[in-house]
Formats: sequence, structure tokens, C-alpha cells
Amino acid sequence: MSDIRLDKYLWAVRIFKTRSDAADAIRQNRVLVNDAYAKPSREVKVGDSISVRRERVTYSYKVLELVSSRQPAKNVPLYCLNTTPQEELDKLNVPHETIFVFRDRGTGRPTKKERRDIDALIDGFYVDDDWDDDED
Repeated sequence: MSDIRLDKYLWAVRIFKTRSDAADAIRQNRVLVNDAYAKPSREVKVGDSISVRRERVTYSYKVLELVSSRQPAKNVPLYCLNTTPQEELDKLNVPHETIFVFRDRGTGRPTKKERRDIDALIDGFYVDDDWDDDED
């Protein structure tokens, strides 16, 4: 089989649910091929390493075989090897910090000033988790 498009390969080995989801992730620079950003039309070759960023975890895969049609889950290991380091997988088990603003029962909706104070508190805890900021 000749080379295959990156978006089609990611869909075929079940990394993304739809091909358009794969193409969108690639366009948003959430997918690296051999440590370089790629386009959805990039040709994938046997031996390529693919990194996919989802939420806080960066999954790593190695292309073993090329495939163009969507595969059953049990056949995926024949075409794609998951090489994600354990440190990345451990990020899935880290508890999410949530902000809960307690209000006494019966106090009604927050006033405009209280809403601004709550928004300022939440904005202070915001962490940007995008790849583009890591390059600086």
C-alpha cells in the first residue's frame, strides 16, 4: 500500500472518532509527526512517530503498518503501537481542581459586584494549556 493521509490514518486506527475530528486537531497543531507540525494531507509512512495532544495528555504512537479503512479495535495494535510514556498517562489520574463559591441559602443571585469578584477569582486560577505557549 502506498502512503496514506494523516487524517485518514488517525481515523482508521481509532485515535479519533471521525476523520473531520482528526483534521481539526491537526489544523489546531495538536498533532505532531516526527516532532513537526503537519497538515491533514501529510503522507504517513511506516516508522513515523505521531504525537497527539488531548486535554492535558500527549499520546505517542508509532506507525507499524498503513491502513486506509477503519479497523476494529482488536486489530489496531497490528497497525499502530502506543508508545505513550507512563508519566503522561499518570496525568489522567491527577484530580481536577474545581472552584466552588459557597453562598448562603436565600441570599439570591450575586450582585454585579459579587459576580465581578467571583470572575476575578476564577480568572486568577486559569492555566493556559496550549502547545503554542510552550515554545517561548
